[in-house]
Amino acid sequence: MRTEQRASDSAGSQVEACADTTDGPSRPGLRERKKQRTRDALLRAALELFTTKGYEETTVDEIAEAVDVSQRTFFRYFANKQETAFAVQDMVERRFVEVLRERPADEAPFVALREAVIGAWDAMSRSIEEVVPVELHMRTYRMIESTPSLLAVHLRRSIEMEEEIARVIAEREGLDMDEDPRPRVVVAAFSGVMRATGQLWGAGEDTSVESIRALTESYLDHLGPALAENWRK
Repeated sequence: MRTEQRASDSAGSQVEACADTTDGPSRPGLRERKKQRTRDALLRAALELFTTKGYEETTVDEIAEAVDVSQRTFFRYFANKQETAFAVQDMVERRFVEVLRERPADEAPFVALREAVIGAWDAMSRSIEEVVPVELHMRTYRMIESTPSLLAVHLRRSIEMEEEIARVIAEREGLDMDEDPRPRVVVAAFSGVMRATGQLWGAGEDTSVESIRALTESYLDHLGPALAENWRK
């Protein structure tokens, strides 16, 4: 079976190559779309298997077989299983940073962070839906939180993302992070809220985008008063 798949992959590549040379400039676009469809199909299959069977229990061969391609084809698109587990999350994080960079320059740092994450939910939902069902992405988030090996990677990625976001804030404010701690402080507070809401959402029954957006908005709105006010009044 695997030999047949490899032969099929090779034949498909030859057909694409011939089409590219015969139809001229328009074919590369079609070829790229086919490659994107294959990547998306592999990603959907991987996440579905991870969330139903378990990340550790799923093999690359099973992911490839679900899409009827060879293991070699899988590795053309992804370095390993871990990359597929975080692929959509990486896309979401990239989108958030883009939105943050586009926020008005006169917004205060925390306001820019809040408005970026709240305002980006709809756009991010649409972007996710182009690749995998949003519901599957939400299940994947829960799976990552409950898989020790992935949770460790998730925490490391979060630290790296916090540093990147802090650099964006520092650039917006014209500050040197090595001299002024405020960019890292505000991002640490923001990220703490995001982690807390993500964990609460993950433990709940409503896995909708609307649910996590409302929870995030509520908790972010409580951060300022929680830090500045006397709770006993």
